[in-house]
Amino acid sequence: MSLISLARRGRAVALVAGALVLVPLVAEARPGGGRSSGSRGSFTNSAPPSTNTTPGGAQTFQRSAPASPSMAGPSAAGAAAQAARPSFARNMMMGIGAGLLGAGLFGMLSGSGFFGGLASLAGMLGFLLQIGLIAGIIMLAIRFFRRRSEPQLAGAGAPYARQGYDAPQPQPAAARMGGFGGGAAAAAVQPQPIELAGDDFNAFERLLGEINTAYSNEDEAGLRQRTTPEMFGYFDEDLSDNARRGVADRVSDVKLLQGDLSQAWREGDADYATVAMRFSLINALYDRKSGKIVDGSATQTQEVSEYWTFVRERGGAWKLSGIQQAA
Repeated sequence: MSLISLARRGRAVALVAGALVLVPLVAEARPGGGRSSGSRGSFTNSAPPSTNTTPGGAQTFQRSAPASPSMAGPSAAGAAAQAARPSFARNMMMGIGAGLLGAGLFGMLSGSGFFGGLASLAGMLGFLLQIGLIAGIIMLAIRFFRRRSEPQLAGAGAPYARQGYDAPQPQPAAARMGGFGGGAAAAAVQPQPIELAGDDFNAFERLLGEINTAYSNEDEAGLRQRTTPEMFGYFDEDLSDNARRGVADRVSDVKLLQGDLSQAWREGDADYATVAMRFSLINALYDRKSGKIVDGSATQTQEVSEYWTFVRERGGAWKLSGIQQAA
């Protein structure tokens, strides 16, 4: 094989690697990032019933805390939000790896020649391996000290165990609600169907618009007020990732086109409702410095079908507990 042929292959590899580095910039935007995130109480591991709006059903949750922190105490809510935050070490390694790969490919295709570029890339890969070993040691040390500083989490596995509703079994109310009840006597609670009123559906439609607006404005206080601690953690993760990549996700003109109730039930002192909604919106991802659009459109309307699950304490306001993409 000639050197010219090898050089052409090297250019092809460089183009593919460059495209992979840019993949995070064109990921699906809007609240939730097109992923199924959150929880549905005892039904978290069960698919919501299909509706006329979404006859194909829903996707399973891709991001879900092991406990249902929607009604949990401060410690459980903080743990869920912390679990949702991106890993600094992982982001650092991804940035270093992308930079070194780009530098190696550039050297391979520049005046140093193809084989010289290979040698340069091998040296950089060796340096990357050393960085990876150091980062691994740091991560192990962080985990060690974190476990020592939080001994109370050692026995948290059993109370946060979750069972699917396909094979219902009695479960203590405190376990089902992620510790809600402050250690009171645990009585077996089974989800019970409930009826909803027109005001409830008006609240769901209002929250659809308000949450999208708060996400677009990067209004963390507004998101925290309208979502469970678990969902706020996921939104905060997405917004932090956007800021790190230098982009801003803007959503506007949210309009509910069709919606119907998939499921409504009560667990202890909490009411849940999963609603199938088809809505339109305008969504674009902007570069923070130049203001140019890197994904989406500022004028073209798109339609989205999702299942939104809401939860409220008895007599309280509804809050977003989960978003699932329609299948």
